[in-house]
Amino acid sequence: MSDDQRALWDAEAETFDDAADHGLRDPAVRLAWTELLLPLLPGRGLRVADLGCGTGTLSRLLAEEGAHVVTGVDLSPEMIRRAREKNAGTTPSPQFVVADAAEPPLPASAFDVVLSRHVLWAMPDPAAALQRWTDLLVPGGMLILVEGRWHTGAGLSAAECVELVRERRLEAELRLLDDASLWGGPISDERYLVVSRR
Repeated sequence: MSDDQRALWDAEAETFDDAADHGLRDPAVRLAWTELLLPLLPGRGLRVADLGCGTGTLSRLLAEEGAHVVTGVDLSPEMIRRAREKNAGTTPSPQFVVADAAEPPLPASAFDVVLSRHVLWAMPDPAAALQRWTDLLVPGGMLILVEGRWHTGAGLSAAECVELVRERRLEAELRLLDDASLWGGPISDERYLVVSRR
């Protein structure tokens, strides 16, 4: 991504957590995300790549609630600075890397789970990014995508996302995320989860 995009996300970092779906500051919203994500992960202490991790909210959630070993990647140095600050004292301690989530500098076949929330839709080439992401997984590893088609018209439809996943994986399980408890209030766009276990 360009320096302009990096600067844009650096500027967004200050208010990034203000929306309940980013900062999970409301305990009810945090609980909703815990109840959504934790049952998907088979066991505790898994190696998780959190791509486009922003300020590290989901990294913290997975480490604190599931003892998962998380590596977060984000293009924005300011997002990563805030992620490190937010996760100071979190056990196990997530690691954070400043890098383009479209081409994460992480070892292939090294992660049990690749997680991304509201990132794939913004990639210049979602198909190429998704291929790189699936290459990070161990055999039998799990891909978890939280995505949406926003009321503005931007984003990926659920059908588009499922098709992208099925071009690379045998399975793409779709679940609509229209429960207001996940977002701190009602939503007017299409938000969903795609899980691929193989």
